[in-house]
Amino acid sequence: MSSKLTSKLLLFAAVGIITGTLSGCSLLPVEEEDLQPPLVQPVKETLNVIEAKRSTIAKQITGVATFVSDKTNYMYFKTSAGKLISIDVKLGDKVKAGDVVASTETSELETKIRMQEIAIEKVKISFMQEIAGKGADDPAVRLKILDMESAQIQLQALHTQVANSRLVALADGIVTFVDPIKPGEDVAAYKQLVTLSDPSQIKLVYTASSQNDLVGVEINMDVAVKIKDKMYGGKVVQTPMSVPPSDNKTVQDKNNKSLVIDVQGLPPEASIGTQADITVVTEKRDNVVVIPRAGLRSYMGRDYVQVLDGESRKEIDVEKGIVAATEVEIRKGISDGQKIIMNN
Repeated sequence: MSSKLTSKLLLFAAVGIITGTLSGCSLLPVEEEDLQPPLVQPVKETLNVIEAKRSTIAKQITGVATFVSDKTNYMYFKTSAGKLISIDVKLGDKVKAGDVVASTETSELETKIRMQEIAIEKVKISFMQEIAGKGADDPAVRLKILDMESAQIQLQALHTQVANSRLVALADGIVTFVDPIKPGEDVAAYKQLVTLSDPSQIKLVYTASSQNDLVGVEINMDVAVKIKDKMYGGKVVQTPMSVPPSDNKTVQDKNNKSLVIDVQGLPPEASIGTQADITVVTEKRDNVVVIPRAGLRSYMGRDYVQVLDGESRKEIDVEKGIVAATEVEIRKGISDGQKIIMNN
């Protein structure tokens, strides 16, 4: 075979091998390229920014006050009077002086009183017999006289106990409090059972949750009083610091967190139990830098704010002034117009 023919055969064989190889490869699955993860756009922080401004700020006390009697009689037993029989009045009742409002058990006392009356009668009879038999100057007669006096003193003491077993109104009034004690329960000494109030003399009283809520209130401060959508002027006439001491713990505890307000031009419809909205401004400043309370941050005794400086946050120490319900005065550290980042 010639060399030319041999070269052609080799060429054809090579072409066939290559073609078969390519055909075989086409039968295998083609691997997919790995997909690149999508690019996540960074979340842009949303800031709640408020500008500091110059304004008027006031610290004030607001709440609901109630008209009560200026002349009140707190009724209680001065001794442990035994078991309660009944409380004979209810809220809103009109009571006259001399009326019995409560009473305690006296059955044993009544028995003792009758026995003592019999004992006195016996002494009288014995006394008459001694006089008839021995004369008025005899020492035995003198002894009978002393026995008579002793028996009468004991009887008077028993009558006093009976009197102390009843609570009696000393003046006219309206019942504004009744203790929920039940008949048969023991009555403690000096425990307030009934309160009588004079409806002709009333005052406006605001009672806070604690004495600390009334810090800053002083005598003669102005009070805005709202009664049924009408405004009236008032003055503070008593604070926890000016209230006279009371032996009644219940009264003292209430006075320690109450304000008494005198209302000018009191409407005729105002009576015991009528309520009024009151506002007492304890501190006020005009034209000062003010920010929302949510903009002031505190940590370990440090007061500071975060301000927006371009695209960045910046912390600045501040000195606060009046702290009102929703705003706070800033005395030092920032000026009006600065952008304060709220504390979300």
